Amino acid sequence: MKSQRITCLSVILFITGLFLPMWLQGQELYDHPSGKQTRWYSFENPGADKGEGGLENKGAKGHAFDKVPAGEAVTLMETTESGTVRRIWMTFSDRSPEMLRSLRIEMHWDGEEKPAVSAPVGDFFGIGLGRKVPFENVFFADPEGRSFNCFIPMPYLDGARITLINESEKDLDALFYDIDITLEDHDQPILYFHAYWNRNASTTPGEDYVLLPGLTGTGRFLGTNIALKTPEVYDGTWWGEGEIKMYLDGDSDFPTLVGTGTEDYVGTAYGQGEYAHMYQGSLIVNDSTREYAFYRYHVPDPVYFDSSIRITLQQMGGAPRDKVLEMISADVPLIPVSVAGSEFIKLLENPQDISEISGWVNFYRSDDVSSTAYFYLDRPSSDLPLLPEVSMRR
Repeated sequence: MKSQRITCLSVILFITGLFLPMWLQGQELYDHPSGKQTRWYSFENPGADKGEGGLENKGAKGHAFDKVPAGEAVTLMETTESGTVRRIWMTFSDRSPEMLRSLRIEMHWDGEEKPAVSAPVGDFFGIGLGRKVPFENVFFADPEGRSFNCFIPMPYLDGARITLINESEKDLDALFYDIDITLEDHDQPILYFHAYWNRNASTTPGEDYVLLPGLTGTGRFLGTNIALKTPEVYDGTWWGEGEIKMYLDGDSDFPTLVGTGTEDYVGTAYGQGEYAHMYQGSLIVNDSTREYAFYRYHVPDPVYFDSSIRITLQQMGGAPRDKVLEMISADVPLIPVSVAGSEFIKLLENPQDISEISGWVNFYRSDDVSSTAYFYLDRPSSDLPLLPEVSMRR
């Protein structure tokens, strides 16, 4: 038991330090830590080998990009040494929604066959729906809407492999990238970076959307980006009343952590416009196409788990009573759950005819929801489901 407590403490100290400024970790910018070396992977130096960069065309930009034919994969990084991925940057010639959902990025740690990361490349880099807009936050950035940057540290003990797979029907004519790492030995144990992508194209009213299925182990939930396409039948009514729910360390029917609404979870209130902040943002708000994309990253407010975690999001909206009655008459799929008027009425505990109550009605609804959840785990692979086929992603 004592050794288990020491292991847990070591893990918590590790994941706490990952996002502290260097001066808080006792390291200044001008310090030179011993035992660390910098390497960059790119087409100009695919092995990130010392003194082997820019060999082609006598060093004059001989291999800045490469082609990724339809149905084929390219290895971006492969090593059997110990180190940490510090930054990933890439861009490519076709950034259409179809391509952003068809390109799959995968990351394997310590020789594991199953990837710890398997996600559509657009969604992985911080924004869903296969859309590109300029933004910057603590984990991701796209300065002008044409590139992909990730700054999440990803440690590994016995090697790493990162690949990009083109699952579209079109060749990708030009892929540029670099992956910046430090070669270093880690004190064990470490936590490994993971990402899980999910989509439910038509949620069932009353059933929570699953952001992260049940997962066992020790780790830290880093946060998520979420995207919605709302059906026309809801006629532009508000979609963001649903509460985030985080079931930690054996929680069963009810969670330990619970939010108060979707816009509240991403730091705003009474609706949700466009903004991009360090830890929370709402990058797409398009009422005409009924598309929305937003994120929340738990850096100053860490979410730790010791033995298990599961995360869901209620798919719930709201509208004035008369609008809800109109939708019910039109057989729109919804379930009223509460009314906020002169008093707050909990309809699931105290069923009432809402036609006799004035106020704002919250209701379960059905939407097309997708998400990427990011987390650290104390092993290099997990039992989570594999990435769905490209037809379902698109």
